[in-house]
Amino acid sequence: QVQLVESGGGLVQPGGSLRLSCTASGRTFSSSAMGWFRQAPGKEREFVAAISRNAGSTRYTDSVKGRFTISRDNAKNTVYLQMNSLKPEDTANYYCAATGLLFSSYDRDYAYWGQGTQVTVSS
Repeated sequence: QVQLVESGGGLVQPGGSLRLSCTASGRTFSSSAMGWFRQAPGKEREFVAAISRNAGSTRYTDSVKGRFTISRDNAKNTVYLQMNSLKPEDTANYYCAATGLLFSSYDRDYAYWGQGTQVTVSS
């Protein structure tokens, strides 16, 4: 079983940047594809980005393309989400997740979830 811990959230002004980190333990990190999801109050959980276990493929929701970058460092058992040009609508609790599939952008395919880290974009 994979255990995930996110960090890096916080309060940032519009146009600012944050880098979220998610460190995995419990089993071999390199065997899992990873995703980032977010959920704002009163809204459904939304896919943000995903990366295949070999880092050969990435996918982003349209609203973050060109602003967010997902990456992974298997040697450190860590996946990152670099968020630039942040907007108020990016405000949400961000979750990382792991799947045994090679690659997926669907939350139903992810069996393991972190506790979430809050990102608030506001002046």
